Amino acid sequence: MNYIIVDTYKELSKKAANIIVSQVTLKPNCVLGLATGSTPLGTYSNMVEKYNAGDVDFSKVTSFNLDEYVGLDSLHNQSYRYFMNENLFSKINIKKEKTFVPNGMAENLIEEGKEYDRLIESFGGIDLQLLGIGIDGHIGFNEPDKVFTAETHIAELDDSTIKANSRFFNSEKDVPKQAITMGMKSIMRAKKILLVANGKGKKDILEKAIYGPIDPMIPASILQLHPDVTVIFSKE
Repeated sequence: MNYIIVDTYKELSKKAANIIVSQVTLKPNCVLGLATGSTPLGTYSNMVEKYNAGDVDFSKVTSFNLDEYVGLDSLHNQSYRYFMNENLFSKINIKKEKTFVPNGMAENLIEEGKEYDRLIESFGGIDLQLLGIGIDGHIGFNEPDKVFTAETHIAELDDSTIKANSRFFNSEKDVPKQAITMGMKSIMRAKKILLVANGKGKKDILEKAIYGPIDPMIPASILQLHPDVTVIFSKE
């Protein structure tokens, strides 16, 4: 595991974007696993800057997002499809039909999860997976549990996750209580993993995930078993 510590969020964002852009440059038709939340925003902004400068071409890239809220359609301004469209997809030349996000409005969410896994496999798996980490150690919406769940599945969100995400909604009661999330199988099968975390609030949980025992109660700890993980942590 390659653990990089930088001073600022700006440095983190630039380094993370450089790694992703390098992946696209080396393999133009690569499959990227993407994450949402506040931490990746700077990374996406830097990717857009590099695209506008003519440094990278996303036209052959396929992307799979980690998760989506159950009950929010793609036009809802807090859905993760909306987030990705607004912050990345609409600003680069990736083909919209090659950007995949789980459907939180699917009539059969269990079948949606199975189909999502099949779709990832049909593209040969993920070349580079971008991850954030929650204050409880979750990756995607794989929340603390007694076991690591392999497949894309419906997750009951922890109170700490709902509270943390309430800053994006009018109130805590408006935050969906469930999400559909990529499971550990697709994440761990990614050829490379890039985890980004910023601020003192993430320092303790990140160190537990990296240096502590592998425990499904700290979902990110499973990354210790992956052969190619880069972690970028910014002190502020």
